Amino acid sequence: MARDDQKRWDEKHASRHGKGGPSPFLREILAAGSWQIQPGRALDIATGKGRNAFFLAEKGFHVEAVDISEVALQEGRRAAEQKGLPVNFRQADLDRIELPEGAYDLILNFNFLQRSLIPKMKMALKLGGYIVFETYLIDQRVLGHSSNPAYLLGHNELLELFRDFRILYYREGKFFESGQEAYRAGLFGQKVRER
Repeated sequence: MARDDQKRWDEKHASRHGKGGPSPFLREILAAGSWQIQPGRALDIATGKGRNAFFLAEKGFHVEAVDISEVALQEGRRAAEQKGLPVNFRQADLDRIELPEGAYDLILNFNFLQRSLIPKMKMALKLGGYIVFETYLIDQRVLGHSSNPAYLLGHNELLELFRDFRILYYREGKFFESGQEAYRAGLFGQKVRER
């Protein structure tokens, strides 16, 4: 496991309170109702303290939530127990994670970009399964954030990364959500064919 990454994320999660409620983008996708996503098995990549995992569990999904930070996962486990939600939290180094083939009906990826993980996520989705992916754009640096460009999306890059999926909804630009302004790209897609 990448100990430096784990330590950095443990410190970050220990020093801040979790965001309340699920991602506005996820809430928007699932609230639309027209997508008819039936509850099933879901995977939340880089879950942090589990805010999106809780939202899915409340909707009837069986959720596996993975993150490198044991500090965040412990908080998530406590909150899941208090809320009575069946979320399976597990620690994983996302540089090395292995995902079961065709296991998930829905995969979430928020505020995290590791391009080498995308083929594994695609393989882990069932045929007809869905991906909800949202993270920061390269433009985020304009707002004074000194993020490493390797962890920021280029313009339309997310569309290119999922060109083999049916794109049901896509947005890219500057958004004001959860009290913050950010440049983000978000995609909701469906796996329509095996590789």
